[in-house]
Amino acid sequence: MPDDAPLFQPRSGESWRSPWASYAELRDRDPVHHVEDGDFWVLSRFADVYDAARDTATYSSARGLTMTTGEAELDLVRDFQPMVMMDPPDHTAFRRMVGRGFTPRQVTELEPQVRAFVRARLEAIAEPAAGAGVDIVSELLKPLPSTVVAHYLGVPDEDRPRFDVWTDAIVAGTSAGSPLAGATAAAEMFGYFSELIERRRADPGEDTISQLTRAGDDVSVLQMLGFAFTMVADGNDTTTGLLGVSLQLLTEHPDQRRTLLGRPELLPDAVEELLRLASPVQGLARTTTRAVELDGGRIPTGSRVLLLYGAANRDPREFGPDADELDVERGPRRILTFSHGAHHCLGAAAARLAGRVVLEELLAAAPEFIVDAEAGVFAEGHYVRRYASLPFATVPQASPSMR
Repeated sequence: MPDDAPLFQPRSGESWRSPWASYAELRDRDPVHHVEDGDFWVLSRFADVYDAARDTATYSSARGLTMTTGEAELDLVRDFQPMVMMDPPDHTAFRRMVGRGFTPRQVTELEPQVRAFVRARLEAIAEPAAGAGVDIVSELLKPLPSTVVAHYLGVPDEDRPRFDVWTDAIVAGTSAGSPLAGATAAAEMFGYFSELIERRRADPGEDTISQLTRAGDDVSVLQMLGFAFTMVADGNDTTTGLLGVSLQLLTEHPDQRRTLLGRPELLPDAVEELLRLASPVQGLARTTTRAVELDGGRIPTGSRVLLLYGAANRDPREFGPDADELDVERGPRRILTFSHGAHHCLGAAAARLAGRVVLEELLAAAPEFIVDAEAGVFAEGHYVRRYASLPFATVPQASPSMR
């Protein structure tokens, strides 16, 4: 990096292509970095981010998770009391209620549905004519997590098309860090879920909305709507981001792909390694409740602090000198892709399931697949690094531009 280049700048779209050098500079030169334009701080070393994510008493989520948030936006989301903007003990109590819908057994029961969906999509793009020019994001990586989220929220199959339209608009807005964006879609979705909540009160199922209705007066309708919104906004980007970057990395590292083809039992560990390197949510913010002395820096009380998961997950201090390299046998045991502590992502097991199933099915159906990362387009937004489109071919010969 040039000596006069800012150590940290918010990224979006094309600037997400390669942030790794700037992350290394942050970790090495200024791990507690103050950004004057916006007046927020950035933590980039694994140990610092890990400790901050666990310390909810010092690093509060109550004022939002973005680098800067206007009071109007805060007032809007506060009405719905989203779980991601709660601190313990309120967060602990609410998470205990919704967590009943995310048990290991229920995630395991979801696997046949996920596998059937993936197989159907792969079969649809396996024809030579289609395989030569497919956008794998629109065909598989984007609709898959939307299907999983709809399952958890109890959206009936006949309502999925409407739900997918709302999801697209809301994800686009929240990825850009603006809860006000996609307001029309959010209003329509809230109206729909208000009706669904009443249906589930009369006829509950095994979905998470039904679980919340059983809590009675302990959970308000607004809280249920806030939870549905959070699931839509957060549950889609992570899996799409993981899978797009995973296909890129396995295209760039054919030796690692060959290892997985020869030793499929490594896939669960490989998913952890891909989660580490992809870090779809590159960072989220907290607000300090007290002054913090850290690595020679002092963060004042009431400061917004960005926990830069993407930088922390590539910290050589935690993962060794080859931290930037893909090693499907690494088996990392501590990663920050889903944050850590009280705010560890509720849908982490479902994201891992989706990642494993897609790789299993794709490696079985099209072991020679490639994606054209150079032609891929990154989505807009300051917090989530994911492909908005990514050209895919089932065999190297299918697309001359990918050879």
